[in-house]
Amino acid sequence: MTTLRLELEVRDFDLWREAFGKDQAGREQRGMRSYRIFRPIDDEHKVLLDSEFDDAATAQAFLDVMRTQVWPDPDKAPAKIGAPRTSILELVEHHDY
Repeated sequence: MTTLRLELEVRDFDLWREAFGKDQAGREQRGMRSYRIFRPIDDEHKVLLDSEFDDAATAQAFLDVMRTQVWPDPDKAPAKIGAPRTSILELVEHHDY
């Protein structure tokens, strides 16, 4: 499993969440298996999104769609401020207690 982590600055979380709900990039059709949305407790303008994919190539292809088709379009990404920080991560170790 591969995780695509996005760190975004947003003008308004509710506006961002509404746009996210419209799924402009076609998450499931492009191979996303699941996602988790995080917000720091001390910064209402930051959103972290972890999205799970089967492999790094699928995560990279999805990220390319975000960079070329979604983020440049203010109608598709109306709350985004600046360029998101991104990382494609491979799980090295996991342990439950």
